Amino acid sequence: MATTQRSVAPTVGHPVKRQRILAMALLALMVVFAGRLVLVQGVNAAELSQVALAQRLVTSEVDTQRADIVDRNGVVLATSVKRYNVGVNQKLLAEFTRTENGQIVAEGPLDAAKILAPILGLKESELAADMMGDSTFKYIAKDITPETWALVSDENIYGIEPEPTSERVYPNGDIAGNVVGFVAGSSDSVGEKGAAGTELLYEDELLGKPGSITYEKGGGGTIIPTGEFEETPAVPGSTVVLTIDRDIQWQVQKIVAEALETTGSERAMVTVEDVQTGEILALVDSDSVDPNDPGATDANARAARTVSTVFEPGSTGKVITMAAALEEGVATPTSEFTAPYQYTTSNNQTFKDSHDLGTQKLTLAGVLVQSSNTGTVQVGEKLSEETRYDYLSAFGFGTPTNVGLPDESGGILHPWQDWDGRTKYAVLYGQGVSVTALQTAQVYQTVANGGVRLQPTIVKGLQHADGSFTPRELDEPTRVISEKTSDELMLMLEDVTEEGTGGLAQIEGYRVAGKTGTAQAADDNGQLTKIIASFVGMAPADDPRIVVSVIMYEPKTSIWGGTVAAPVFKDVATFALQALRVPPSGESAELYPTTWE
Repeated sequence: MATTQRSVAPTVGHPVKRQRILAMALLALMVVFAGRLVLVQGVNAAELSQVALAQRLVTSEVDTQRADIVDRNGVVLATSVKRYNVGVNQKLLAEFTRTENGQIVAEGPLDAAKILAPILGLKESELAADMMGDSTFKYIAKDITPETWALVSDENIYGIEPEPTSERVYPNGDIAGNVVGFVAGSSDSVGEKGAAGTELLYEDELLGKPGSITYEKGGGGTIIPTGEFEETPAVPGSTVVLTIDRDIQWQVQKIVAEALETTGSERAMVTVEDVQTGEILALVDSDSVDPNDPGATDANARAARTVSTVFEPGSTGKVITMAAALEEGVATPTSEFTAPYQYTTSNNQTFKDSHDLGTQKLTLAGVLVQSSNTGTVQVGEKLSEETRYDYLSAFGFGTPTNVGLPDESGGILHPWQDWDGRTKYAVLYGQGVSVTALQTAQVYQTVANGGVRLQPTIVKGLQHADGSFTPRELDEPTRVISEKTSDELMLMLEDVTEEGTGGLAQIEGYRVAGKTGTAQAADDNGQLTKIIASFVGMAPADDPRIVVSVIMYEPKTSIWGGTVAAPVFKDVATFALQALRVPPSGESAELYPTTWE
């Protein structure tokens, strides 16, 4: 019987079937790859290229070193020096070995600590503890000198890594410390930042602008020579040039320290200003901070109190009343006044002189020379309250001078509409208003400068890295009184030192003009239990070059400015005139009569 043969379809497990399925899968996979390749190289090529580039780019910031602060003659008052922090990669250090003549003589962190401890001035046991572990970076020393780092580097110990940094130093210690200021922050923070004085106010100028370097790196972290490279140069900081004369500042601080001992004063403030330019040659606060160690000084004494502490000026403010009377034409230097020990105004406010000298027949010059409160009130009665306010304001009371230091106070000058029945007279002789030591000096600078008020400045300008210099922009000079009034006031103030309360301010060979003052001052509780004794003067009176303001707080030997402050003025002004090589005065002037019959 014949048999019939049938063809049977191959199953999945049949080799032919498997080959077909595999071929189809491979074809599908190739289609996917081809599509992906088209997408990558054609459609998304640019985008993916940028992503890859971004992953290879590295940006490093390039810092600038903080610039110097110097005095008017280029003497460095603040500078930055190179220092190093030292770190350890503990993992690398574990592999450290040192051989000599084929023999291992040192290995690992314990031996490394033994080598480095004497160089770094550290205890070997403590250093060894810091050098053992799994950290890739840990500080073991900070702020070491380049010389010390050179010794560390010469040891060639694996895992010991340098971190360049800088330290701010002040070569002159506390000389002008309250002007220069200081920095805060440690070298492992985001850089040291100005915390007071010039360091704070001129932070941006001193630091400059950091730069950056962007480069393309390969897989091993090395720079690709033909890769992307972009550099933004750093802009170096600018040196801040102060108007301070280091030598004058040093001598004035010495004089002030001695005056505190002889008078028993709690503290003192002295300013020395160039009459013709408004530049501050010395700005002295007793117990000045040493910027190298600001923590050694009480926090409330680290700033420049010459521009931040306010007080009633007392009799030194009487010159403004005299200026207003002369300028407004209500009196002349020889106008006659009868000044009793006690005087009562039309609104029943009674005022007294400091001493009972009976009833005096005084000229306007005599009222100033004798510092008569009752005479000054009578002069002021000829001026409206608004006029009194206008002159106080015009001379700078109530407004910061913008000298170039942080935390400067504008003092206190209330609107004349707010004055009560007594204040409207008290302001005539320096009470009912509050000023800084510098504002007091500004009044006399204006008088000595022919009636023109200049903006005082502690900063001459910026010395840039390229050698160019940018002077500080200052306000335009302001005429406050006429030159005629200024000349009359200068003679009246010279009479104060010749025949009045300021005799101890006289300087041999130089004519001196000035005014004494005594006023109440607030204690720590805000109560008026303290005394301010002051003297503000100009020299030479015939051709003024400097104005010196001396403020003594709570003197014990005497409360009178003519006794405790005038001698300080004499010593300060004598040194400053000699340092500036100011020639002696010419012939003595014919002064105004101070009394009448």
